[in-house]
Amino acid sequence: MKLTHLSAFICLIVAAAVLICGCTGTTNTDSVPGVGNQTTAPTSTAASAEDVQVKIFHAGSLTGPFEKVKAAFEADHPGVTVLLEPAGSVDCIKKVTENGKPADVVASADYYLIPEMMMPDHADWYLTFAKNRMVLTYSNESKYASEITAENWYEILDRDGVRWGFSDPNSDPCGYRTPMVIQLAEGYYGNDQIFETLVTEHSNISATEENGIYTIHAADPKPDSTTLTIRPKAVELVQMVQAGGLDYAWEYRSVAVQNNLEFIELPEEIDLSSIDFAENYATVRTEAKKGDGTTLYAGSAIVYGVTVPKISEHPDLGVEFVEMLIGATGQEILERDGQPPIVPADGYGSVPADLKSLVSVKA
Repeated sequence: MKLTHLSAFICLIVAAAVLICGCTGTTNTDSVPGVGNQTTAPTSTAASAEDVQVKIFHAGSLTGPFEKVKAAFEADHPGVTVLLEPAGSVDCIKKVTENGKPADVVASADYYLIPEMMMPDHADWYLTFAKNRMVLTYSNESKYASEITAENWYEILDRDGVRWGFSDPNSDPCGYRTPMVIQLAEGYYGNDQIFETLVTEHSNISATEENGIYTIHAADPKPDSTTLTIRPKAVELVQMVQAGGLDYAWEYRSVAVQNNLEFIELPEEIDLSSIDFAENYATVRTEAKKGDGTTLYAGSAIVYGVTVPKISEHPDLGVEFVEMLIGATGQEILERDGQPPIVPADGYGSVPADLKSLVSVKA
């Protein structure tokens, strides 16, 4: 009798052990509230993506629209963070080509900088995706704000006490384009002293002419910083105008729109906005620093370019960002921010297959 009780007791222990093992084994617990969240499982793809950072080096004038594209991209890619790093376009590209800093997207305010500085060693394709135009910005508090027009702006800038500025021709396309516009103004307004009066008298920048081509020498600008101010990036001047430190600053139209600045629109013949005046724009060029020497930037219509560098750490995500930029989302953002998109974007080189349906591939 005692033996029978002992055997029954042992059976009970074994059964309990089996039951416990069954509850703590690999049984699917998805249907049990609260249990599935407590089991140890392999790290999911979404969790891994939390550490992904997509780095974008871009022209300062793209800051407004790129912040909006970033928000849309992050909403579509949970766990991915887009890091925007604005700078002058030349400096953006140098970070990749000279400093070896990885970027997943590079966007330039002058598309030509990409084939000129990045291809073929650092990129093998690029797109042109947006246009712009040069304008003269100001605020309601700027001196002579109530008088300035598209016909007299160069006279206003030359008045005593007026402070104005543009960005560095050696680091920013807006900077090497500004003196081009001022030089082109001489022919349009029939006044051959505009450049000398506004630029040369207040800086180390000069212009020479040969066979109808004007070369603006801006490698060592040295502004007087009293009348004329030069800063590394055009967007830095926005705050100076808003704060009253400058009366006027040369910017892209999109920057003026995004920052609610007043601005003067100039004739298309001189504002670098239209391919219809390409021959006229080509009569000016700016000489700027390049390494230990100099380079020449030719006058042309303002067209923005974008690529995914070969050094990209997340090239697939870089391509996806570009896809959103040139697609319906990006087009709407650019248009709203005063920066007309090129539709469809033009593609050059080995354009990724994922982009070809949105791009007009050129030879």
